[in-house]
Amino acid sequence: MAQRRATWGRGRAGAVALAAALLAGCAAPGGPSSQTSAPLPASDLTQVGQTPEPPESAAARAYYAQVQQALLSNGLMRTDGGGPDTPYTDRMLAETFIQIALYDEYVSGTGGRTLSGQASMLRRWEGPVRVGLTFGPSVSADKRATDTARVSSYLARLAQVTGHPIRLDATNPNFHLYIVSESERRALGPALQAALPGLGARDVAGITQMPRSTYCAVLAQSRGQSGVYSRAFAVVRAEHPDLLRLSCLHEEIAQGLGLPNDSPRARPSIFNDDEEFALLTGMDEDMLRLLYSPALRPGMTEEEARPILRDLAAELLGGES
Repeated sequence: MAQRRATWGRGRAGAVALAAALLAGCAAPGGPSSQTSAPLPASDLTQVGQTPEPPESAAARAYYAQVQQALLSNGLMRTDGGGPDTPYTDRMLAETFIQIALYDEYVSGTGGRTLSGQASMLRRWEGPVRVGLTFGPSVSADKRATDTARVSSYLARLAQVTGHPIRLDATNPNFHLYIVSESERRALGPALQAALPGLGARDVAGITQMPRSTYCAVLAQSRGQSGVYSRAFAVVRAEHPDLLRLSCLHEEIAQGLGLPNDSPRARPSIFNDDEEFALLTGMDEDMLRLLYSPALRPGMTEEEARPILRDLAAELLGGES
């Protein structure tokens, strides 16, 4: 069987320290329960209906609501995509792309992922991206409808930006997107292993035992060192409030397309731990345009891609330097 390589996307986790500091004077909700529940069959996660919210989900919902409010109170989680206060040049775009697309912040490790910062290769999809959206039973019908509409609209935007086929497809997905509660996420092991064959136990644990400091996550899988993605699996917490939930959808799907890293120099961008922007920005769209340019190919190193990126970025932004 061909070797498969899993790449971790960062998820939205950078604001936890800030939020904790802002909430220091409050009675903070308790952490997730250490109780474990019997795994649910993967088929159970597609049932329609709403179950009573367990205490651990109620605590998580209260916690993330406070996190979102703390971020918004400090002028973060912007939804404007960038503006006159966040200009960028073709040189900045090319350099930011290199950091986001050609380096890995995380690699597989204990608990799923460990800090890396090592150089990697260009990764992207060559075949159509078919996104399957699955909800846990805890997600209400109105939330399902809202999330489905948002994901569908976002995928259409990404397809237009990249020129690559990306769409919702419930019948034959290769990019699995789960919106689930605490207990439902812990039961995702079988679904993960079915969606990403050969996935290691530590990567599975990185999802099923995801710490509270990680808001959402994505794993993308390629064959060996080809750099060609063939499968992906993303998880978003069902307990998130509206904007934090939408920001997770934006970031995890974009990361799963081949932008797995983040950089403190990425601005305006969602690929930055500072959480200034909640939703995909103009610079992020430009990075996706670069990623899916026919002039680049999966497997390219920084040395191979850099001169091409300079020309592409200059062409994209009119040669501003």
